[in-house]
Amino acid sequence: MSYAYYPGCSLTESALEYDVSTRLVFERLCLGLNEIDGWTCCGAGAVDAVSGLLALALPARNLGLAAKQYPGKDMLVPCSACYLNHLRVQEETRKDRKLAARVNQTIAGENLTLDPAIRVRHLLDVLVNDVGGERIAQAVLMPLEGLTVAPYYGCQALRPYPVFDNPERPASMNGILAALGATVLDWDKAAVCCGASLMATHQDTALRDVAGILGAAAEADCVATVCPLCQMNLEAYQKQALRGSERAQAVAIVYLPQLMGLAMGLSPADVLLSKNLALTDRLSAALDRQSRQANIGSFRSDNHNRRVSPCSRTSSSR
Repeated sequence: MSYAYYPGCSLTESALEYDVSTRLVFERLCLGLNEIDGWTCCGAGAVDAVSGLLALALPARNLGLAAKQYPGKDMLVPCSACYLNHLRVQEETRKDRKLAARVNQTIAGENLTLDPAIRVRHLLDVLVNDVGGERIAQAVLMPLEGLTVAPYYGCQALRPYPVFDNPERPASMNGILAALGATVLDWDKAAVCCGASLMATHQDTALRDVAGILGAAAEADCVATVCPLCQMNLEAYQKQALRGSERAQAVAIVYLPQLMGLAMGLSPADVLLSKNLALTDRLSAALDRQSRQANIGSFRSDNHNRRVSPCSRTSSSR
């Protein structure tokens, strides 16, 4: 099984660890990611204020490239904002033929067209509905036993299009984390907004949102995210958000595929854990215990003997 893969801008720069760990995890799961050649920015959250048509045309071009290069393949998008932008094009043009014609006209110069049949898939959607907990568990070499994880979804993966989970009480990450051997924190902030772009325009409001989320996650060893903007707000602004807070306790913030990679025998260096801005001694100690139990040495060592899954051995020998 393979997918047309759209990494998006964040995953090539500030969220490179998200991209790298996602690719490695899919290798371990024997799933193919075919990066779309010539993809461009989807417009993020800024273009719509400039041009509504351009905000649709940018992701439409990527969808056209995916359909042309990988016909019949679903399009996998890890970034929640990118996922929402591409899904929005599909949803709006399916309902409005005139809008579909206008959007197709904008990409016709490259001999591209929207294919209504192409499915835009979030990373979580694919992991839950195509892969499943059993297959993930089979790829685990170093169970995350003793590690308590707070699953954090943010807004854009589930709103306004609740394709694969309940936006009010999301649970799609629970089965994945359980398959890794981790303990899932039962908390009420999993789908609460992190402040998003308010961090640039109304920072005090966004910092209060972040502080509330971090305070609720205080019992966890780490928070697992699937959105680069959520990750940035929760880790880059963590010190500011916790300053003066009654529950001023640092919390490690990691991408879900990074945790998956560690459980599948990859090293911290493999999943670029050093790029994360909010790592804690608590998380390091928990992963150290996991490493010792698996008899591979210290978590802090990037040169420990990593066990390799059968799928990875097969792939690397080709």
